[in-house]
Amino acid sequence: MPSSFLADTFAINNRVNIYLLNAIDESHLADVLNGKGRNVGEQFAHLHNVRLMWLQAAQGPLAENLTKLEKGAITKAMLLTALEQSGKAIEELLAAAAETNKIKGFKPHATGFLGYLISHEAHHRGQVMLILKHNNHMTDKKTQFGIWEWGVR
Repeated sequence: MPSSFLADTFAINNRVNIYLLNAIDESHLADVLNGKGRNVGEQFAHLHNVRLMWLQAAQGPLAENLTKLEKGAITKAMLLTALEQSGKAIEELLAAAAETNKIKGFKPHATGFLGYLISHEAHHRGQVMLILKHNNHMTDKKTQFGIWEWGVR
């Protein structure tokens, strides 16, 4: 498998996350479901933080310039920067792993790791959409369909 396939596929996933985030009004980042759990902004911060955890475990130097996002005053600009930076670092990890198809600390292989990451992030995109819907802040139809248009992201 060419090294670019794994990294390129993750890059599309990351662009979908950023596309969704860009469609959400800054004030709706504080929306929660039933008054508990992670709010919308914290859902996106969680994606970055999980990436950071895997980068530290699998290839520490790729995580050196990244910072964990803590609960509190999370802004859209902060999230966009963090997702772009951690996304690039994960792409580097996947590109490097393509030759051996191995990620340190993850079984079974790098291709499975990519599947894990995309599944995890898609789950949280779904949670974001549910939280927004619950709070009557649903994204527009263009965005709702646009997150599935991987061929143009």
